[in-house]
Amino acid sequence: MKAICLVLLVASAMLNIGCAATAYSAHERGQLISRNWGLEEHQMNDDIDTLFLLRPASRMTLWNVR
Repeated sequence: MKAICLVLLVASAMLNIGCAATAYSAHERGQLISRNWGLEEHQMNDDIDTLFLLRPASRMTLWNVR
C-alpha cells in the first residue's frame, strides 16, 4: 500500500503542470524571450568591446535598456 501511494505521489509530482490559467499567451511569452535575448546580445557586445578596448572606458551602455 505504501508503494502504491509513493508511486502515485511521484507520478502526480511529475505530471503537475502548474496553474491552468497562464500569465502570458504564447505570443507574449515569445516577445519577452526575444526582448531578453536582444538585451543579452547587447550586453555581450559591450563585454567584447570592453575586453578588446574598442571603446573608451565607461560604465555606461550604448543601448537603450528601458
